[in-house]
Amino acid sequence: MEKDDDTLSQLTALLDDPTISEQSRYAVINRIANLFYARSQTDDMVLFLTDWVETHPDDHYDAYWLFMVASSYLKSAQEPLAEYYYERIINNYTDLLVNGESIHFSCLQHLIQISKNPSNRINYFNRIILNFPQNVSITEMYMRLALEYETVGEWDMALKSYNLFLEQPDSSTIQIAGLPNAYTKARQMVNFSKSSKDWTFESLEALENAVKKAITSYNWRKLDSYRSKVNFFAMSWKSSESDPNALENFSMHNFMLGNRIRYSDRLDDTSTPTEAYLRTWGWTSYVNVWYLYFRKVDFPADPEIHGRWEWAGIYFGEKL
Repeated sequence: MEKDDDTLSQLTALLDDPTISEQSRYAVINRIANLFYARSQTDDMVLFLTDWVETHPDDHYDAYWLFMVASSYLKSAQEPLAEYYYERIINNYTDLLVNGESIHFSCLQHLIQISKNPSNRINYFNRIILNFPQNVSITEMYMRLALEYETVGEWDMALKSYNLFLEQPDSSTIQIAGLPNAYTKARQMVNFSKSSKDWTFESLEALENAVKKAITSYNWRKLDSYRSKVNFFAMSWKSSESDPNALENFSMHNFMLGNRIRYSDRLDDTSTPTEAYLRTWGWTSYVNVWYLYFRKVDFPADPEIHGRWEWAGIYFGEKL
């Protein structure tokens, strides 16, 4: 400990030398800060660095000293203080490369992780896309940006971001942590936004009754008109909506002609407030049972459509 105290005294004396070069001064300050940190004197380290920045506003490395302060607060789980200093760096200091790494990029990465404010997070994502496209997956950035715009209700910007996501060559194959169905979600949102939406029903009961009446009367034209005109799927229970083969464009006429179609009196017991299943049978000799899948429309961008119901797909076979 005494040896460290002697070292600190010597280093502090070096800082008072007016002839010290910029690079040497950087090395001295960095050494002092690391000595404090190694001795678990983080408060002393923070005080030393913030005082230096306040008294030496022209120091080329001020952004780095504040970055050390922010990182110290982050490691001690004081995220609001870390966020304050990361924000201060990106808003008030020119970017700086340390060991080949951009200070601003590192700050933005941390801010995205710790910030609870979606408007701020939108700003961070846009800054990364604009200034550091080579450091990230732009495809992922557009998806995450779209979700943030959704959170704050900026639907035009959300849809624009979803469109930009879909325009990327790897949008259909990218794996994004926490977003297993990113491509399907973006495609559905964009396709739905461009559609007429005239197939939706005010309530689940109205949709169910209309479909049952059309089946009873073998009115295939009505059934075709009730189906969602975008994102409609027809697939087995083991398939996924993202599977290209799940998007079927067929007429109900091909399956009603000459067959005796029946349906359950009630919706399936597994139905929820946002999804419902109607068991039907008699469609074909090789796949007799079809479950018609109804879902509540989740599209806050259009309040008149949001919350209505649509016939969104068909599951072939008995439920697994």
